Amino acid sequence: MENLLELTKELTMIPSPTGYTRTIIDFLASKLSAMGYETTENRKGSLIVTVPGKNTQEHRFITAHIDTLGAMVRGIRPNGRLKLDRVGGFTFNAIEGEYCTIHTQTGKEISGTILMRQTSVHVYKDAATAERNQDNMEIRLDEKTTNAEETRALGIEVGDFISFDPRTEITDSGFIKSRHLDDKVSAAILLVFLEKIKATGEELPYTTHFLFSNNEEIGYGGNSNIDDKVVEYVAVDMGAMGDDQQTDEYTVSICVKDGSGPYHLDLRNHFVALCQANNIPYKLDIYPFYGSDASAAMRAGADVKHGLIGAGIEASHAYERTHRDSIEATYQLVEKYLFSSMV
Repeated sequence: MENLLELTKELTMIPSPTGYTRTIIDFLASKLSAMGYETTENRKGSLIVTVPGKNTQEHRFITAHIDTLGAMVRGIRPNGRLKLDRVGGFTFNAIEGEYCTIHTQTGKEISGTILMRQTSVHVYKDAATAERNQDNMEIRLDEKTTNAEETRALGIEVGDFISFDPRTEITDSGFIKSRHLDDKVSAAILLVFLEKIKATGEELPYTTHFLFSNNEEIGYGGNSNIDDKVVEYVAVDMGAMGDDQQTDEYTVSICVKDGSGPYHLDLRNHFVALCQANNIPYKLDIYPFYGSDASAAMRAGADVKHGLIGAGIEASHAYERTHRDSIEATYQLVEKYLFSSMV
């Protein structure tokens, strides 16, 4: 668990808003290569590891996504500050006051802070009530710039990617709080599992494809490159918490339905049976405004049984938090599932 938590922290520190995932994909490829795995990359930039199993005629497919929420430069204001456009689904309230980095086309990185234009209460009567939206939010650069020409001279242009400071911390009480735990917790779980079976020499019962997808936050991360022999497709993503939700930070969340509809009943029941047989704490839940790589695969026409599990994440798509208990429960279910018989 200590390795898993530290790996999660390491992954959160690598900027990877959707569309800007080259660095983290290269990091994962290098790490997997050091373990002894061969990786392939599809044209969309996702990373695939195929692990042969005893049964080569029926396959499994399991995903975690490494792309995160972020933004792009929408425009440069006359005062030199930046307008921004969202990448992924989050509210502007969730990033107000956040430190960020602009990744320019030349490779130069420039820091800044995301603020309301009407931030100062000493100047703006509506500082508290003004709508947090694309028109009112802007990026204050940590550079001496007072106009658009000076900002462009820094190398900044429309279309540059913007990443948010994760501010990752692991507390003595077992919590990890950070941006981008969605879905770097799950990516760390799959990496640790792959490292373990390589070290122990354990053989999986079925050939299994591990996909680290890079377009999940915009809806199509894991909807392609699915082998015809794949029978079961499982997305390991976050469990959403809030009013009327059962998911918490101490168990693995098993999704029964999200915004795309119900997940495969037999596969869901299989997860529940594995949890009950192995004393893995779990919760069943519905995520009303949610979609996963598994649901994207179904929309794309994949003929598979699809499932969704994950650690419970508090304050999803904002400054997130989970507990090591939830991460451990999710890891245990992933491991038990991948060594179990198919539904």
